[in-house]
Amino acid sequence: MQPSRFLQCLSADYERIRAVVPGHLDAPVPTCPDWTVRDLTQHVGAVYLHKATTLRDGKQPTDWPPPGINDEDPVELLDRAYAEMVEQLTSRNPEDPSETWYPPEQTVGFWIRRMAQESVIHRIDAELGVGVPVAAIPDDLAIDGIDELLKLFVAFNMVKWPEDLAEALDGSAGHACKITSGSSAADTVFWRVETSPATLTVLGGPTASPPAAATADVTVSGTPAAVLRWAWNRETPGQPSGVAIEGDLNALAEFRRCVVLSTQ
Repeated sequence: MQPSRFLQCLSADYERIRAVVPGHLDAPVPTCPDWTVRDLTQHVGAVYLHKATTLRDGKQPTDWPPPGINDEDPVELLDRAYAEMVEQLTSRNPEDPSETWYPPEQTVGFWIRRMAQESVIHRIDAELGVGVPVAAIPDDLAIDGIDELLKLFVAFNMVKWPEDLAEALDGSAGHACKITSGSSAADTVFWRVETSPATLTVLGGPTASPPAAATADVTVSGTPAAVLRWAWNRETPGQPSGVAIEGDLNALAEFRRCVVLSTQ
């Protein structure tokens, strides 16, 4: 996806959050235990402001959150922070340097992508908390979001902080999880996640050739939106899953533990 497309999606999901949360701030958010819509809105605003500050100051702030932010009206904070963040994002080139938490990519473009993906997940949280239908998630954004989760969170954490995933992979017999997603056979994207007691690797993705054919212990498949929501544990409570799962549920549970530990 191009940065301009990420910014378009970011704008749409911010606008959706902004449209649904007023009047429902005390409602619980089922996908974020112990959070209300107020907490969620304040969190998104704080994340946006953090990125605006990072870009403006040239480094991520070490003293956070700033004084008084938790006393600000959450919707007003959301609006203010979004405006500041977008001003910082769009006044620079995506290739310009910016400090990030992901060493391989220290650019403004990293934050453009990350904030688009952050926003769509929390937009779903807001919709579920308020009790309104979850709006459509564009296929391109969902596919990119699945890829980001698997590679920039799960696989990267295994390399950077292996101790964080040691519990999930302790005693693993070694498993392979195949994830497929697409609206048709022609545009289906494949990933393969392989684990052992000491390693986790991710193969495939939207810009890669499909992993070589091999037996997988478990397969997860569905539309891009369905797989994204399943992967981030944002399915609608009480409704059937949008993905099809075939194979070893123990292998699936191991994969899910790795995702949870990587995204806490």
